[in-house]
Amino acid sequence: MSSASAARETEFASAMAALSGGGRVSIDAAKGLTGAQRAGVLMLSLGDKVSARIWKMLDDDEIRQLSIAMSQLGTIGAEVVEGLLMEFIGRLSSAGGLMGNFDATERLLSQFMPTERVALLMEEIRGPAGRNMWEKLSNVQEQVLANYLKNEYPQTVAVVLSKIKPEHAGRVLAILPEEFALDVVGRMLKMEAIQKDVLERIEQTLRTEFMSNLSQTSRRDSHEAMAEIFNSFDRQTETRFLTALEEQSRDSAERIKNLMFTFDDLAKLDSGSAQTLVRQIEKDKLAVALKGATQTMRDFFLKQMSTRASKMLQDDMQALGPMRLKDVDEAQAILVNLAKDLAAKGEIMISKNRADDELVF
Repeated sequence: MSSASAARETEFASAMAALSGGGRVSIDAAKGLTGAQRAGVLMLSLGDKVSARIWKMLDDDEIRQLSIAMSQLGTIGAEVVEGLLMEFIGRLSSAGGLMGNFDATERLLSQFMPTERVALLMEEIRGPAGRNMWEKLSNVQEQVLANYLKNEYPQTVAVVLSKIKPEHAGRVLAILPEEFALDVVGRMLKMEAIQKDVLERIEQTLRTEFMSNLSQTSRRDSHEAMAEIFNSFDRQTETRFLTALEEQSRDSAERIKNLMFTFDDLAKLDSGSAQTLVRQIEKDKLAVALKGATQTMRDFFLKQMSTRASKMLQDDMQALGPMRLKDVDEAQAILVNLAKDLAAKGEIMISKNRADDELVF
């Protein structure tokens, strides 16, 4: 490879790293993509041979960030691919769409990284759900997390518990040995601002010593997997199972309900996301879904529409007459699944808890 070519690749790698650091793409077609997702689309579009040389110029954190973004891309339309390529390197454009998934990411990484390193990285990506280390820890079973933390320094444990969800931290504290737990509580009470380098060292330790081992032994929290199963139930079946489960284990039932994404959670969409969802859904399906919804949900969706469109939808709902609950459930499930698909593409943002701004993919 010539020195000029090498220089161009080095410049390209630097630009990729900058893209993955954040920000939003300016073109309309890729408006919802983050910096890491933009870089991921570009790397996938380059193909294995070309991108392999670029990967070698990125550091471990950049590789990790890009890999996570690529594995979660889902289907990327040709318009978005072409727009990003036109923006980034001028003349290049895409011949079609891309599918960013675990297999494509693993195959690409295998072109330039040792097999063992690729395996560790993919295990981490496939581990507990969450955008960052602290969200991932909040989805680890409390007994598993407590068993690991009880062997750490109390100050380290105090930092970890201060960063995860309070309810999860409480469950972990309750399991830790009492004297050790009280020491941790005392340190949390006295804790001041945590220096960035200290936090980064703790994150790195958790990633290499805990998460990698966890993903090899238990790739996913059982409650998270069960929540997805419950999401597929119709309303009657969901109620029946949750009611029975509450009698056996109220904690498990509550954890599953907290992890589920339901039709009512759509009310937590911001206005832009809600309007995008309304534009994408078939109007007859929306009418059926809202026919069996609460007045709060109806009002939420109607206010996302123009006065004329809102009036037409209400007329459609009235014309439907009595509806079977099964048909309403199916229409609401279509709406929820569409929201998840749009979120996976980066076109909307959906949240279980607006205060936490927790993304769902």
